[in-house]
Amino acid sequence: MTIIHETDVPEVEQPGRQMRWLADEKSLNADKMSVCVIRVAPGETVRPAHSHPKSEELIYIITGTGKVMIEGEVGEVRPGSAILFEQGKIHMLRNTGDEEMKVICFFAPATSVDNYKTFEDITFPE
Repeated sequence: MTIIHETDVPEVEQPGRQMRWLADEKSLNADKMSVCVIRVAPGETVRPAHSHPKSEELIYIITGTGKVMIEGEVGEVRPGSAILFEQGKIHMLRNTGDEEMKVICFFAPATSVDNYKTFEDITFPE
């Protein structure tokens, strides 16, 4: 049995968020799925807009409030919200609240930031 705590995994800074990979090839030796936890500061947007060409992603909001954009449509999110980013769909997440947003992100099959397809020209709709 392998058990880790999120603080056992190095935190990596990415544009608009801090990220820890809880389950991947390095941590927990996972190969069929990957999981990360992100922290998004108030006013920040996870960027650039991106998609996952080979995976789908489900995110679950633990703390904080904000908005999510999927293919140009915007919706509100809050603690307890689960959002599915279908394979290949362009998406972004924004913290519109006044507290840190903490989100767990599940990917199947497994992926990494290296496999994201980015869209620098797409901004979060106002």
